[in-house]
Amino acid sequence: MSTNQPAGAAAPGAPGTGPVTAHGDDGPDPRRLRIILITVCIALMAVIASVSGLNVAQPDLAVEFGASQSTVLWIINLYTLTLAALLLPLGALGDRLGRKPTLIAGLAVFGVASALAGLAPSAEVMLAARLLSGVGAAMIMPITLAVITSTFPEEQRGRAIGVWTGVAGGGGILGMFLSAALVDVANWRYLFVLPVALVVVALVMALRAIPDSREAPKHSFDTVGALTSVVAAVGLIFALQEGPERGWSDPATLTGLVAGLLAAVAFVVRELRLRDAALLDVRLFRERGLAGGSLTLLTVFGVQAGIFVVLFPFLQAVLGWSGIRSTLALMPMAVAMMAASGLAPRLTPRIGARATMATGVLLAGAGLALMAGIVSVHGGYPSVLPGMLAMGLGMGLAMTPSTEAITGSLPRERQGVASALNDVTREFGTALGVALLGALLSAGYRDAIDGRLHDVPRGAADAAREGVANAVAAAGGAGPRAQALVDAARQSFVEGWQQAMWAGVAVMGVLFLYVLTRGPKNPVPVPAREAEAEAEAEAEAEAEADPEVLSAR
Repeated sequence: MSTNQPAGAAAPGAPGTGPVTAHGDDGPDPRRLRIILITVCIALMAVIASVSGLNVAQPDLAVEFGASQSTVLWIINLYTLTLAALLLPLGALGDRLGRKPTLIAGLAVFGVASALAGLAPSAEVMLAARLLSGVGAAMIMPITLAVITSTFPEEQRGRAIGVWTGVAGGGGILGMFLSAALVDVANWRYLFVLPVALVVVALVMALRAIPDSREAPKHSFDTVGALTSVVAAVGLIFALQEGPERGWSDPATLTGLVAGLLAAVAFVVRELRLRDAALLDVRLFRERGLAGGSLTLLTVFGVQAGIFVVLFPFLQAVLGWSGIRSTLALMPMAVAMMAASGLAPRLTPRIGARATMATGVLLAGAGLALMAGIVSVHGGYPSVLPGMLAMGLGMGLAMTPSTEAITGSLPRERQGVASALNDVTREFGTALGVALLGALLSAGYRDAIDGRLHDVPRGAADAAREGVANAVAAAGGAGPRAQALVDAARQSFVEGWQQAMWAGVAVMGVLFLYVLTRGPKNPVPVPAREAEAEAEAEAEAEAEADPEVLSAR
């Protein structure tokens, strides 16, 4: 039996919750709903900002701890690896144990871990803090969306999800900008002040505003399914993260890939066998909504992550911009994405979910084509800005109906699992996009620069083959060929960029055709569903009053 409570009432006896409505039968209190939405978005922002924040402090971490580049990358990646691995099982536990207590516990764990990371005296303590932060984040992230889907009335849910997706998509860019600003004006340890502050605010607001909802489970928790899902996520994401760094034939990369694939197969086989008792009913992927929404989010977030891999070296190594200026240059894309996420719920009822998603995918693909076609060394930032804006608008339009399609495909009592699946899809897409588009960029760069290293001293030429930043740094050892080496590296980077972007255009083209033909069906409008429900209720009442029915009983 479900104990879900609508926005108009708190769970009986739930501590810290009060009535959400202020007007009885008039419906949910809009002010209370706004506070709930603000609370979950603040909590989500803390998690999202911590995903990318430490990227701007890699040199500082290496110096502070005397750490190798591999250790620094583990400090950064361990958080996202833990987050992705635990999303599904902790989202399912949140449905069972209560979404409010799970959110509060997650905020507490995340806040303590973030404070510990800011005070870490060694790389080992820092790694432990990042691991613990990932555990807390995996408790927070799926619950924030599950609170929306289980609390907001259906007619207001789309707009709330639009705000959530805007924060999830644009929050990472905003977090990078604030992190870069803090590193420039203060110290890398101040990076953890922001998440701790956000957690404190979210915790206070959650205790006062978030209504509790939980499900009385019909079956025992699928522990084996949870463990196999963890192994699958860790193995696959580890392989995607380490493949570009170690090499795809490296034993560690291959071990992670094989273990992840075997665990994924074992998870699917088990869930098919358990059916109703499964952690995730994988048969639901036959439905257009779940399959189309998941594939769209996977692709869109993969392309976004791949673009960041391309944009930062372009802005810093090709244009010579600082970290904070480069991050600020991404803000128009974030603003466009957040604005389009808010527009999508208004557009969907008019043209349909499928058409909204297809429009978003088409715009995002056009943005990639613009960046591939007009980018140039001498064109600078104006040559990439139109493509960034189109990408931001397209992603915003595609993300909100995709998220709604995923959460709407699972029953109300599985909204923690639905939200976790939505988040896992994003994390896998991010890892996949970085690995694939990053590899295409590197390959295109190396192919282009090999033909431009004539008469360059061997040491400088070898360094230049490693990347555009390495070429700029090694130019001092190239003698009279220094400027020619820098120019060659920058032009080669642009050619590698174009190769990666055209590959992205092809992927988005395939996704566009898929959404058009297999995208989620347009949902029945809320008033029509209400009218249908009322008609069914009237029919049942008439049947109950029928003397023949009563006598038959």
